[in-house]
Amino acid sequence: MTKAEAQQELERLAQILDEANTAYHTADAPVMSDAEFDALKRRNAAIEAAFPDLKRADSPSDQVGAAPSEGFGKITHAIPMLSLGNAFADEDVTDFDDRIRKYLGFGRDDDLTYTAEPKIDGLSLSLRYEKGVLKYAATRGDGTTGENVTENARTIGDIPQEIADAPEILEVRGEVYMSHADFEALNDRIARENEAREQAGKRTLSKFANPRNAAAGSLRQLDPAITRDRPLRFFAYAWGALSAPLADTQWDAIQRLASFGFVVNDLTRACEGPEALIAHYRSIESQRATLGYDIDGVVYKVNRLDLQARLGFRATTPRWAVAHKFPAELAWTRLEGIDIQVGRTGALSPVARLTPVTVGGVVVSNATLHNEDYIEGRDSKGASIRGGKDIRVGDWVQVYRAGDVIPKVADVDLSKRPGDAVPYAFPTVCPECGSDAVREEGDAVRRCTGGMICPAQAIEKLKHFVSRKAFDIEGLGAKQVEQFYGDGWIRQPADIFDLEDRYGSGLQQLKNREGWGETSANNLFRAIADKREIALARLIFGLGIRHVGEVGARDLALHFQTWEAMATSVDEARPAALAHRAADMAEDAERQKAAEEGRRARIAETRAAAMAECDVSDAAMAAWQDLIGVDGIGATLGLSLSDAFANEDERAAFDRLVEKLTIIPPEAPAAESPVAGKTVVFTGTLEKMTRAEAKARAESLGAKVSGSVSGKTDLLVAGPGAGSKAKKAAELGVETIDEDAWLALIEGL
Repeated sequence: MTKAEAQQELERLAQILDEANTAYHTADAPVMSDAEFDALKRRNAAIEAAFPDLKRADSPSDQVGAAPSEGFGKITHAIPMLSLGNAFADEDVTDFDDRIRKYLGFGRDDDLTYTAEPKIDGLSLSLRYEKGVLKYAATRGDGTTGENVTENARTIGDIPQEIADAPEILEVRGEVYMSHADFEALNDRIARENEAREQAGKRTLSKFANPRNAAAGSLRQLDPAITRDRPLRFFAYAWGALSAPLADTQWDAIQRLASFGFVVNDLTRACEGPEALIAHYRSIESQRATLGYDIDGVVYKVNRLDLQARLGFRATTPRWAVAHKFPAELAWTRLEGIDIQVGRTGALSPVARLTPVTVGGVVVSNATLHNEDYIEGRDSKGASIRGGKDIRVGDWVQVYRAGDVIPKVADVDLSKRPGDAVPYAFPTVCPECGSDAVREEGDAVRRCTGGMICPAQAIEKLKHFVSRKAFDIEGLGAKQVEQFYGDGWIRQPADIFDLEDRYGSGLQQLKNREGWGETSANNLFRAIADKREIALARLIFGLGIRHVGEVGARDLALHFQTWEAMATSVDEARPAALAHRAADMAEDAERQKAAEEGRRARIAETRAAAMAECDVSDAAMAAWQDLIGVDGIGATLGLSLSDAFANEDERAAFDRLVEKLTIIPPEAPAAESPVAGKTVVFTGTLEKMTRAEAKARAESLGAKVSGSVSGKTDLLVAGPGAGSKAKKAAELGVETIDEDAWLALIEGL
């Protein structure tokens, strides 16, 4: 990784982790799993270690929690509430012990005891007592300032209001949580209340996703009466400001907290050395599913408090403690069926229908099975996975989640396979429209050939069309798309822009539908009208063409500038695209033949012969080279574009849509530049910037960046190691400069 790449990645990670912190600590609505968050923080720390001078002022390494919500008063912690460093493997625990011993100057034979306790997955809370009376309660917040939730905390039965024989100042810290049984009862109660609300025509309440969200959301209610009505609990495990020490050791201090009336975790143990810590970790892990509350690891702390004081703190974590995190949670359940879902590109995706099971605090009833090979126990290259065990309806299967939105099936217990279970037969026709479902050579998935006549593909394409990164039509989401499609109101994107006119001004019919009123209907029509003017890149992305993602759409827009130019080029390149596909097939056949005969194949000659047989005109070949020469495009995306534009139904839908739009070309560069409008190619090794940085800079100055040299190339920037591109540029008379000359050319712009 270059320095420029490292700087860009640190900027990206800072933004992602800040948003995740805010979602988790402030909004009580996590956007990623703990495992995914930890992995991103480890990547950030590794880059900072490699490039220490690039560490940002707002580095995630220095952040704890997130800013407190504006809905509560703020309390500054007398002693910051810090986070913990993480361990993920047994070796990390040994390293933790080694670091402690090295810092203290202890040898292997010196006595060093630790405590080990479950890491509760809840909301951190600090309770300040003065002369034995609860003065205030505060959330962690950003570690320095938290939210004042005193009145809410007073409603929790596990939190004493008064303490006898306590130090004059005592800050007790711990975790607010909700047990599994109480969580299920709360959601059942919400479900019953929703039945009454539906009958009364009132808006229903949302159920909680998991116990952690339920606990955090309940504690952070502005109305303490709501918190009182929620079954919250509290484990005490630490302290902040003290007017007098609680004890000489962590273990004895925890027992002192218990004597004050706090609930402490009965799985806490004192351990001698890393081997004992790991053994207790294994013991707690084995009990995890039956504890009745969520934990995500085990916390180790140096037992002697005088040694804790010597070890002190880093910027955001204590040196004397570490959290040994559990791996992705696994669970076993019954596979009740396999459903096939059809996506917008026609891909048939198998989904496991499961007997509901809790995995990582979330109730899981569906999981991905990837594709037909995965079900049969093979990978994409035909090699055995899961020991070659296939997956059958009725099987007892292992499910896991590791930062994935969709859970996955990992393994099968053959000892529990029913005697009448049969191998799963993957469908060869689309379950939605009955069209053939084919699997092309080299493709891992089977696809419906129905195109727009397939309702599943049509609906998914429409959902993609209105999504945030495409047309982003406010008020028209996935639910509304399904509703309008089912009623026959929309079948393709252009229909969206006819809604108001086609249905007697649209308002009268829409406002009387369930879930709609006059205001919401008017807002929708206004939002649709606003998107009649759309950026070219958004239009291209919104069409949902296979392989054309957000970046590819932007690259195409920058290269062609107008819809007409792109459509014309794709049409002209069609014969060459077909020839390219024929050459691919001939090459694959030759490779297979070579493998079977055990000889060296003349693959390049076979490919050239296949292209020659197609008799493609120079104009078509030039258009094809121009299309796939766009930096970041390539033959795969080019073929996908060609297929989409050649499909009569899809092309008609494109043309009808474009007639209703005003398409905005890519923004011109802010200032005149010597490369504006020119096609630039970078080749060889760039030593003072990354290829990505060079491309972005050129495009910001109005240049088009291509991945190949052709007659349309204006400038080749060649670094050390430039090969065939430099040779071709010389043959075509294309101006060639080195990296220093390029930097001089754009200097000051």
